[in-house]
Amino acid sequence: MTIDDSSVDGEAIEWRVSPGLLPYAETLAEMEARAAAIRAGEARELVWLLEHPPLYTAGTSAVGDELLAPDRFPVFRAGRGGRYTYHGPGQRVGYVLLDLDKRGRDIRCFVAGVEKWLIATLADFGIAARSEPGRVGIWTGHGPDEAKIGAIGVRVRRWVSFHGFSLNVDPDLSHFSGIVPCGLGEFAVTSMAQLGAPAVMAEVDTALARHFPTMLDGLSCTA
Repeated sequence: MTIDDSSVDGEAIEWRVSPGLLPYAETLAEMEARAAAIRAGEARELVWLLEHPPLYTAGTSAVGDELLAPDRFPVFRAGRGGRYTYHGPGQRVGYVLLDLDKRGRDIRCFVAGVEKWLIATLADFGIAARSEPGRVGIWTGHGPDEAKIGAIGVRVRRWVSFHGFSLNVDPDLSHFSGIVPCGLGEFAVTSMAQLGAPAVMAEVDTALARHFPTMLDGLSCTA
């Protein structure tokens, strides 16, 4: 499936949905190779939607004592921004490989765009989500009910973005207990299913595709 993008010389962005549980190391290697090919003008931009088997990833700001159960699942150094996070079945992971050299060279704008994209997607399922100043990610609820439903961790190399986001559709939330998710141990983690909005991945992917053009349009911002 491709999404037409007339804002970039009539090129198309590849939209890839991979079945099954993809191993992390191989996926990371393919993603890095694709980012290099995009920079070299040898490949199209890519949005890659997938699931991983249970694992923890450590971002560039990861703190050792926030890995509470180092032997529970494999741990990978991801090279993205952020701290520890969890990936596993029931979680939609999206790797977003865009040529930001053509899209404004504004990393903060890009991250904000991904946040708005996920917020709009969740709204399709009746979930009121939001971003919070000083806390990258997607949040729901208030007070004792406040919880994180989506994580964002990106890297930009030679103005090509890679890594991206994870959205909790219906993962085993107990798996998050092996880490301090994103260094924010005072907040709970939730999912669409836990909030009473169960969905199959195909429905989530359709909503993501629906709102993706709006995210792209917003990348020309300067703030």
